[in-house]
Amino acid sequence: MGRIKHTIILLLLAAYCVQALANDLSADSVILSKDHRLDILTTKQVQINKRTAMMTSSGLYKGYRIQVVSTNKRDLAFKTKAELLARFPDQKSYTMFQSPYFKVRIGNFIRKEEAERLRKQLMKFYPQGVYVVEDAIEYTPKDEEEIIPQ
Repeated sequence: MGRIKHTIILLLLAAYCVQALANDLSADSVILSKDHRLDILTTKQVQINKRTAMMTSSGLYKGYRIQVVSTNKRDLAFKTKAELLARFPDQKSYTMFQSPYFKVRIGNFIRKEEAERLRKQLMKFYPQGVYVVEDAIEYTPKDEEEIIPQ
């Protein structure tokens, strides 16, 4: 009989230890429920970070334009700009002065491939010195548009 008593006490003690151990484990467990709006917020922040990386300190985007002319003759620069406006009315053209040269550029492109397509068209009218340059461009992205950092 003494042996059965000891066995019962041991079984009860073992059951108590198992129960205590289970309670300790559940006390250390953390159940986390995440609000789905955090995923939306994170996605928007990622997009903002990509756009910010593409911007210059002046608020313009890093992109490409096509330089058509670089000359020290002011009249030639403005004549070229007028021709560009007439031939490519859907593209914006720019004249800048970097002493002693006037530079005429056209376009606002995020991707170099797009600028290359226009450069090939421009080569028909201006066979020399037309090339794609990196520049700060005017650009307004659409909300759902994905910007690819360069």
